[in-house]
Amino acid sequence: MERWKYILGMFSLVVILVGLALASVTDKKLHLVACNVGQGDAILAVYGEIQILVDGGPDRRVLDCLSEHLPFWDREIELVVLTHPQKDHFGGLIEVFKTYKVDNFASTALDSSSQEFKVLKNQVGSSGARVVNPNVGMEIAFDLIHLDMVHPSYVFLASEGTPSSAMGGEGVLGAYTSGRDPNDFSIVAILRFKNFDALLTGDISPEVMNEVLSQGRIGDVEYIKIPHHGSKNGLTKELLDTSTPDLAVISVGKNSYGHPHQEVLKLLSDRGIKTFRTDEVGDVEVTTDGIRWEIDGK
Repeated sequence: MERWKYILGMFSLVVILVGLALASVTDKKLHLVACNVGQGDAILAVYGEIQILVDGGPDRRVLDCLSEHLPFWDREIELVVLTHPQKDHFGGLIEVFKTYKVDNFASTALDSSSQEFKVLKNQVGSSGARVVNPNVGMEIAFDLIHLDMVHPSYVFLASEGTPSSAMGGEGVLGAYTSGRDPNDFSIVAILRFKNFDALLTGDISPEVMNEVLSQGRIGDVEYIKIPHHGSKNGLTKELLDTSTPDLAVISVGKNSYGHPHQEVLKLLSDRGIKTFRTDEVGDVEVTTDGIRWEIDGK
């Protein structure tokens, strides 16, 4: 009798889990999750059976986020974006490529001399994923999710980098080297879902962001991922004045850099922008139907 109770209980649990997973796939809403990966970045966008992962944090903790927010049977990610080749953004992607089938990989052609980045390049090369080097003005779309690229440009890469491969930079991972701060090469993109816009900023510096703003490619958004984990060498008044976000997310963990800086927090609070930090609330999930949005920080 006890055995049958156990079997019935397990069957009921499976039914509940499958029901919850199916509900998340069919709710017709965008789920935008800033994953709690410690001192690093990983942002997951889910719409139905489509998944886009922007950065992977420093280590395998990103897998916990994917396991929680993706259906257990879905082992395919349509697009992975690496904003720039620093370990707090790419380290976890090594495990992602080992665990999931990745269809497309978007990254600048900037290289890194770290051994971990060489491991990632080998993983990407053997995965069969299509490699894309985004350029200003490029749009990548999967169903209703659109990524509009606003930085960097091929011109910026060519002027600030040196080719390290005879193959050139287009569609090649790590074809350029540069003595300039890798943060300056960060992919900056606007993720659009109907009328909901999210500005994803990587670790872009104020100097480069000012150049981006001067091009007029950034307008009003609902959501902003604060640059560089809330460093004072990231967010600026000009960026907030241009983008006028309602919601700000700071992806940050325990660190010795003073992130997020009090100046940044004050910039946000002075404008009444709702601000959530992954080091305080864990994963920060925004759900939107493209018009209204709600947030669940846990």
